[in-house]
Amino acid sequence: MSVIIKYFVHGTTTDNLVHKATGWNDGELSEKGKGQVLDLKEKIDLNEIDFVISSDLKRAVDSANYIFKNSKKIIYDERIRECNYGDLNGKDNSLVKYEEHIDNSFPNGESLKDVEKRVRNFCNYLLQNYDGKTIALVSHKAPQLALDVLTKNITWEKAINQDWRKTKNWKPGWTYEI
Repeated sequence: MSVIIKYFVHGTTTDNLVHKATGWNDGELSEKGKGQVLDLKEKIDLNEIDFVISSDLKRAVDSANYIFKNSKKIIYDERIRECNYGDLNGKDNSLVKYEEHIDNSFPNGESLKDVEKRVRNFCNYLLQNYDGKTIALVSHKAPQLALDVLTKNITWEKAINQDWRKTKNWKPGWTYEI
């Protein structure tokens, strides 16, 4: 049993531009973000993808629609939402320290291990229902790091330190096999 995941992160939001951590707030794609996802659409081989699953938060929904609307079925799933930063949703990025919230929840939010649990549940669902399929996921930072932890058998610390957002190594999609 296996499922191939083509992982796409949502486009830049208006919050990203002013260094805010959107978290579970919906967030709006900026003009830059709209351009990014439209450009991404040109770099994807749609024939490789059976269908799309997107986070149900607005910035991911909008990104998925810009990229895949009218070409692929899109399903929305709350299990691949961003980490809930609780009291820090919509606050300055500098306050959201992933390293400090691997095991400990953000105030009135969740921990990265909580995100990992959601993503593990989601992956089990994919294996049970979509064996042999290739699925595009449109989601966020913490779920992608959870996929790194789950599929590469690495620690959260290593996933955080190797994150493309730190290394500036963006790609038009990442491939994971579960």
